[in-house]
Amino acid sequence: MEQFKFDDKGLITTVIQDADSGEVLMVAYMDKVALERTLTEKKTVFYSRSRQKYWVKGESSGHVQSVRQALTDCDRDAVLIKVKQTGGACHLGYRTCFVHELNEKGQITKVTQDKVFDPDQVYKA
Repeated sequence: MEQFKFDDKGLITTVIQDADSGEVLMVAYMDKVALERTLTEKKTVFYSRSRQKYWVKGESSGHVQSVRQALTDCDRDAVLIKVKQTGGACHLGYRTCFVHELNEKGQITKVTQDKVFDPDQVYKA
């Protein structure tokens, strides 16, 4: 893990991509432990900056990400994880987190996808 360039908080930006379609599903953060777990468990494990704890994608929703390949960029300051996505990747119910189209002023003009699940049903308290 020493070859990676983690930021001053010990995190590395991680892009999650559908292994088959190439679609970018989400961006999240990993620390050394999360990255090690992701590589060994073959499921994505992230570090939540807001909750300051680890979370396995799909542990509450069932929408897991099975790791197919892990890559790093030439500077080793970002990671790309190619996955098989089950269900939606976005906690708002979309297949990907990248659904809001922007205009030249940076305003959201439309949502580009339909929801694949109802988050109110999946994330009941």
